[in-house]
Amino acid sequence: MRKVSLLSLSLLLLFCFAGLQGQETFVGVQTKNSVKKALLDKYGEVLKFRIEKGVDQAASLWTEEDGTAKEFEDFCRQYFVDSPELLDLNFKRLETNYEILNGNFTKMIIDLKRPLELDWGEILPLDIMFGQFDPSSHLTEDLFRNKVAFFVLLNFPHYSLEEKAELSPKWGRRNWAYSRMGDTFISRVPAHIYQKISQVMTAADTYISEYNIYMGKLVDQKMKAYFPEDLKLISHWGIRDELKSRYSDPEGLVKQKMIYEVMLRIINQDIPEIVINNPDYLWNPFQNMVFKGGEEIETIREPDTRYQHFLQIFKAMKLLDPYYPSLPTHIKRRFEADREIPEKEVEALFMSFISSPQVRKVGKLISRRLGRKLEPFDIWYTGFRSGGSIPEEKLDRIVAERYPTVETFEKDLRNILVKLGFSQDRADFIAPKVTVDASRGIGHAYGTEMKADKSRLRTRVPDKGMNYKGFNIAIHEFGHCVEQTLTLQKVDYYMLRGVPNAAFTEAFAFVFQEKDLDLLGFSSKDPDRKHLKALDDLWNAYEIMGVSLVDMKAWNWLYDHPEATAAELKETVISIAKDIWNTYYADVFGVKDQPILAIYSHMIDAALYLPDYPLGHVIAFQIHQYLEGKNLGEEMERMCVAGNIIPQAWMQNAVGSKVSTQPLLEAVDEALEHVKQ
Repeated sequence: MRKVSLLSLSLLLLFCFAGLQGQETFVGVQTKNSVKKALLDKYGEVLKFRIEKGVDQAASLWTEEDGTAKEFEDFCRQYFVDSPELLDLNFKRLETNYEILNGNFTKMIIDLKRPLELDWGEILPLDIMFGQFDPSSHLTEDLFRNKVAFFVLLNFPHYSLEEKAELSPKWGRRNWAYSRMGDTFISRVPAHIYQKISQVMTAADTYISEYNIYMGKLVDQKMKAYFPEDLKLISHWGIRDELKSRYSDPEGLVKQKMIYEVMLRIINQDIPEIVINNPDYLWNPFQNMVFKGGEEIETIREPDTRYQHFLQIFKAMKLLDPYYPSLPTHIKRRFEADREIPEKEVEALFMSFISSPQVRKVGKLISRRLGRKLEPFDIWYTGFRSGGSIPEEKLDRIVAERYPTVETFEKDLRNILVKLGFSQDRADFIAPKVTVDASRGIGHAYGTEMKADKSRLRTRVPDKGMNYKGFNIAIHEFGHCVEQTLTLQKVDYYMLRGVPNAAFTEAFAFVFQEKDLDLLGFSSKDPDRKHLKALDDLWNAYEIMGVSLVDMKAWNWLYDHPEATAAELKETVISIAKDIWNTYYADVFGVKDQPILAIYSHMIDAALYLPDYPLGHVIAFQIHQYLEGKNLGEEMERMCVAGNIIPQAWMQNAVGSKVSTQPLLEAVDEALEHVKQ
């Protein structure tokens, strides 16, 4: 699941990314030229680039409230740093102070959300109020007012993505760290906007975290129930994983069809509101009938709440647009600033992959293995996995015996790391820096922003102990936490902590997650294991790329229709999902007009996060392929300590090539030669 150490898509911390071109400024050209001349006369042409960049950057965000033009000129004369040694000393001091500020504000935000995110029982109205409160919302504004932000703007040049790509082969580690310092404070967003974003993001996250379906209350036309009485699953993750787990179940097909109907009801918003997170009623999702005491009762549907949250997040993110003149939409900021990969490039990558002949061949292979025509929900087919034939109930028993509580799982983190290939010393270093909590939602990983704090791993743990779904998610989240720990504790500069974007942390999470059955003692001896993995990875990427395209097209539609209602957004999302299905999936599955690609909850509460998953799958495959015959622990640390440089430079350092789907497609071609049935 998503990495949330950047707190609500990087908007709740100090740092914002944007270009400065085109902004009208209080400081005029004459003043800027006067300052530049004075500094050039004093320090010489050797510093011309830094002087001109720095003065322009500081002037672009200086307002009348910050002082007169004369005061701007005096500030630049006083605070421009000419000496490399003194510049480095100031850089180190800034890093230290940023860690203090980021780390403590991050900890406060995480702790205030605990009643909403952890399994603490009833959520009080007061909990929601504190969860929506962002104690860091005024920090950026305060740092502009006390001129710290202007000191950074004056002394550390900001480079565009194109400039970074061009210069990166020549840069050393300090150059990269300085450039990331130059990426800070290059927008000036009022605190009330940050606070608004925090409110709507928290509200959406709480809605999703509480969106549970009581599976034991689902019945068919004969009033037969198929699932355990106490099985409560969150949408979409829990019900999707339940569907995936039923390929080895004799009654699996009917259960999968029932789950699929539930998904369609959620997407279409004709799900009876009364059955959401409520165990008191029986529900037939095929006929959409609800029963109490054996009698059918009248109900009302959920009133487009799902899409209302999506709409509110869009409106909140749009409030940022005027403050980013060169990145004037949330779409551009997510791709060009956060991911540092343009949207069109990502879209072309996805469309090329899901149009590939390899996908069609794998679809036919799955149909042969199932012995039937494909159903739309077979986008989640798991039969290529080495443990796909192991009954879910057996895995649940094994996991529950091993991990009856979150505490027992936390105590086993060292052992898990050693099994994954980490040395005992490195396991002893990493494990104490991760804490495990029982999640109210499906689970996630919170990264810390200071070395003295811990990463938080959250997963669902029922009263009877952790089940296999929870374990699978926990191993995924543990991958995030290990990455978060290494890229904070072992990276040489605080400004380079983390990875290039969320797709990279998802890649490590996928690498961990695929080893879950090995950790449970079900290591496959199948000689075709490598080929089966390639087929599984392709099918997973095929599914999530379509989901991501729905998310991307929905955001573009919202920007074209900013006054849309929740009902209009619902109809559009469903229409987009069907269009993408018809274009890229209908020929594989033999059925048209399916909206299932719109089921993902992250479309609702994560503000265009979904493309990170398929990028993560592609990157994970390249990493996995590179790791063959190598030690995971040693290689992961080597990759992680590169830190937050641009994606293609990171990949070149990690595996010797750029981000590409070609290695996976080539591996699938080879796999199809070996796996015929």
